[in-house]
Amino acid sequence: MKLPILLTLLIALTGHAAQKPNIIYILADDLGYGDLGCYGQKVIQTPRLDQMAAEGLRFTQHYSGSTVCGPSRSCMLTGKHTGHSYVRGNGHLQMRLDPHDEIFPKALQQAGYHTAMIGKSGLGCNTDDATLPNAKGFDYFFGFTSHTQAHWYFPEYLWRNSEKINYSNNTLHAGDHYSSELVINEALQYIEQQKDGPFFLHLAFQIPHASLRAKEEWKAKYRPILKETLLPPKTEHPHYSYEREPKTTYAAMVSYMDHNVGLVIDKLNELGIAENTLVMFSSDNGAMEEGGHTIKAFNSSGDLRGGKRDLYEGGVRTPTLAWWPGKIAPGRTSDHLSAFWDISATMRDLAGARPQADTDGITMTPTLLGKPGQKKHSYLYWEFHERNGKRGIRQGKWKLILLKTGTIRHPKPELYNLENDPSEQHNVAQHNPEVVSQLLKSMDAAHSLSEHKNFRLATEKPKKVSNPHRKSHP
Repeated sequence: MKLPILLTLLIALTGHAAQKPNIIYILADDLGYGDLGCYGQKVIQTPRLDQMAAEGLRFTQHYSGSTVCGPSRSCMLTGKHTGHSYVRGNGHLQMRLDPHDEIFPKALQQAGYHTAMIGKSGLGCNTDDATLPNAKGFDYFFGFTSHTQAHWYFPEYLWRNSEKINYSNNTLHAGDHYSSELVINEALQYIEQQKDGPFFLHLAFQIPHASLRAKEEWKAKYRPILKETLLPPKTEHPHYSYEREPKTTYAAMVSYMDHNVGLVIDKLNELGIAENTLVMFSSDNGAMEEGGHTIKAFNSSGDLRGGKRDLYEGGVRTPTLAWWPGKIAPGRTSDHLSAFWDISATMRDLAGARPQADTDGITMTPTLLGKPGQKKHSYLYWEFHERNGKRGIRQGKWKLILLKTGTIRHPKPELYNLENDPSEQHNVAQHNPEVVSQLLKSMDAAHSLSEHKNFRLATEKPKKVSNPHRKSHP
């Protein structure tokens, strides 16, 4: 009698495990809110992402973790906003080993998932520590550990777990191994190998971050459209690769990225696992102006103000899509207010993994599946410590921004009513002192003292005391 019971339990448990969805979270790098056709782009062609939106869910008020890559990716992985996270800026910094800075892939591992990160690591910024991805919760890693190295599309090396893979003919700016092609091929192979699931794949594209580099066949598609005049040649590259066709190349990069997303979707359909796989797509922050690209070239921020390194909407509102045949109804649009720190809670929820006790996030599962019961944030909060410091908070229709927060103890507030002024052109702080006062209190509640001196507010730094006895010199 005991044996049949055990077999029944085993079959039930096996069936339950098979029901766990595969999850693929794709992240573009520096892609603007207006760079996709499904978000209003008129020139750059993104048919596969547009199809993904038509067949799934498009978010209109989803926000990145920060306005640059390092802290933004940290927020996504740790489930904490930049008022609580350890990595609050770029630089020579990486996450600490567990139990510090725990990330949700470790919880998915414990729930029976095979986990991988392919592309640009979100565990630090300028680091060459290739042991960290495996240590923090990824069973497999291929790509860049250093964000600076990811500025170039012909790298001299990439990492496969802790093994350095050298590309001897690559010179950063040219070569015979184009990193974005290496990354997508690795991702497709991983999906093939893990088709029996459940698996979690964080596919972190380098595109379209500068340098501007694209394959010739993709540039050729845009030359008749853009008719761009070649810039004069240069014998040496600055930090980023010098590109004589910046507009043509940027458009080609985004379309190539779109093509690669399509390859992922096609692979899932080919393997017959699309209906048990959630695919999400987003961007780590707003549109860049680096390496020859300008926001105005393609209106990359759409109608939003600013871009990368701004806390205005163009710097932190990000194009975000979710696709899951049979689970996410096609053609839906959601204005649910959400952010990167919701991803941890959402992935844990979907995977049946242990919930996170210290998260700032809220699961987005009801919104994804079109079910009632979606909880809402009381506010979303950001702090950024470059360019003299910036802080931002969104609560309902209101958005409060403070500038020079690292140098001025009481900066002048900027208040915008996003319901009436989504482009943030009219500062209404003087007319709404009660709103400003409430949002300032919420800001203070959201912020904790950082362990890094570089991530301190002016109010947390020692006051400069002038010496009245010091003599001035003529």
